[in-house]
Amino acid sequence: MDWLEEVKKYKEDLIEDVKGIIAIPSIKDTPKEGAPFGEGCRKALDHMLALGEKEGFTVKNIDGYAGVITYGEGEESVGMLAHLDVVPVGEGWSKDPFAMVEENGYLFGRGVLDDKGPAMSGFYALKMLKDNHVKLNKKIMLILGCDEESGMDCMNYYVKHAEVPTIGFTPDAEFPVIYGEKGGLHVQISGDTETVIESMHAGERMNIVIGKASCVVKEWNDRATDMFDFYLKSNGLKGSVAYTGEKAELMIEGAFAHAAMPYLGNNAALHLLNFVGNCFHDKFAADTYEMLHDWQGKPVDIFMESATMGFLTMNTGIVNIENGHVEITIDIRYPLETNADIVMAGFHKKAKAINYALDITLEKDTKPLYVDPNSELVTTLSNVYRKYSKDETTPNMTIGGGTYAKKFPNFVAFGPEFPNRTQPEGMFVGGCHQKDEGIRVDDLLCATAIYAEALEKLAK
Repeated sequence: MDWLEEVKKYKEDLIEDVKGIIAIPSIKDTPKEGAPFGEGCRKALDHMLALGEKEGFTVKNIDGYAGVITYGEGEESVGMLAHLDVVPVGEGWSKDPFAMVEENGYLFGRGVLDDKGPAMSGFYALKMLKDNHVKLNKKIMLILGCDEESGMDCMNYYVKHAEVPTIGFTPDAEFPVIYGEKGGLHVQISGDTETVIESMHAGERMNIVIGKASCVVKEWNDRATDMFDFYLKSNGLKGSVAYTGEKAELMIEGAFAHAAMPYLGNNAALHLLNFVGNCFHDKFAADTYEMLHDWQGKPVDIFMESATMGFLTMNTGIVNIENGHVEITIDIRYPLETNADIVMAGFHKKAKAINYALDITLEKDTKPLYVDPNSELVTTLSNVYRKYSKDETTPNMTIGGGTYAKKFPNFVAFGPEFPNRTQPEGMFVGGCHQKDEGIRVDDLLCATAIYAEALEKLAK
């Protein structure tokens, strides 16, 4: 079966169903009975399970944490893990993020790439297998989670209460095969301190580079206005200041990006700390900036470059300061060659050296993922990808992003982003967690074909 030719028959229906799931704002919200991650996530889950039931698949709701759409039978199973929650919209969109549009061969909307579009690709891969009566020896389970972007508690619950597939993949990264993922640390800085910053609340998710931030400072004068203007110009930034008497609200625009690639963003909160530290000789702000400004962690001596996984990365994702009380959350992605003990030792050594009074604690440690790149799983998926993409040169790889693959044994990440894609002329297409998030229609169709054949080969 040439699944790429087959999926073209489903093109319009696939696009329409992607539009339907994008229309549900499934951002994590206040938990309610039966909706542990909020009503939006539950509505998205119900929507997908209803589609599965309509097509005659076996569906199961795992207490609102996740759902399963199953095709076929067998003691062994192949899983495809996708998520229905999305990150907050952010700013700068030129389109309605929840009213998917198609322009010049691209689909735009929050989640078309991460991860609702790929989830629907998985669903249509199952649908094509079923419609063509493909005989399988293993059952296929499309597992849909609702909390990937905020800690993966959905999968923590799932593995305790539902069937774990024997083998599989998640369509939540890049092609070819992602056989390794860095470990993930959440580090917290907290406590009370003296600072001219009266209040500062920046960042919505620790896995997003803070693209815009503001703070209120207690002291202001004309000299500070001139210094702020100079700071903005010298760093190529946009910002503003509004002041009344001796108080001022400062705002800086940076650039949003995924925390796994902080070098693609520009952290506005760190810029504010840098300015305040220098302008007001504020020890807290200056010391915090000194520790956190480098995405490789060199100031705290946690720099690490791995031959298989690349650099350790660090992102300051959430900053909350109110009347001297500080809560800062840091997202760190680390390769196999280091660990949480080494990272925390680096922070504590630096804090002691600069007499940093706030507490620095480890909140969470997710171990790295590594699957043998010569395993049957990796080679099978890789061969299918190369068959349909005609790409014979891009190597299988490891990444800094964390996916559901870490939660299940014998799982890897597999697509949907194709390598070497460039921005179309005259139009901006955002990536994961960015404004104007988009995916090329032909890429979505090709990914669906790849997933259909990959599931077919793994389930035979």
